[in-house]
Amino acid sequence: MPAYRRILVLGGARSGKSRFALQLAEQACPKRTYIATAQAFDDEMRDRIALHRLERDSSWQTVDAPWELAQAIQAQTGPGKVVLVDCLTLWLSNLVLAERAPQPETDRLIHAVCEAQGPLILVSNEVGQGIVPSTPLGRSFRDEQGRLNQRMAEACDAVIFVAAGCPILMKPTPPLDLKLA
Repeated sequence: MPAYRRILVLGGARSGKSRFALQLAEQACPKRTYIATAQAFDDEMRDRIALHRLERDSSWQTVDAPWELAQAIQAQTGPGKVVLVDCLTLWLSNLVLAERAPQPETDRLIHAVCEAQGPLILVSNEVGQGIVPSTPLGRSFRDEQGRLNQRMAEACDAVIFVAAGCPILMKPTPPLDLKLA
């Protein structure tokens, strides 16, 4: 399998996407940085963050970047180390809840990803496959997340979808030769 510099790992909640991304990073390089976007607003989120920390050994450096993700990627990527961002969905929700416009922030993020000077793995939720959210904020967020994932997939060399712990390579794909009968 060829080497890819930028990989997007997508999946639903509890799909195994973070575990898979962690394994990819650990196979890639012994020097690793984990950029965390989560914020611990309640006990449940504190517990989730603690569990994610237990999955990483002492070889990992952790950088918290709940809002300034583009700057963190620019500062942390470089030759000889791998950077794992977990996750774009929490980053986007942080922006929305802080009433920051997602579009200019996404533009900066895409630029940082394209300019990254070393291997980069990004984790994101695929939120558009479930039920339609019942609130305008929920529908708006789902749409923003879908746009972010599409732009990120375009910027990355490879896209992997994880379902039930099983990775499926979505990009690159061979050309489709579809014919209608």
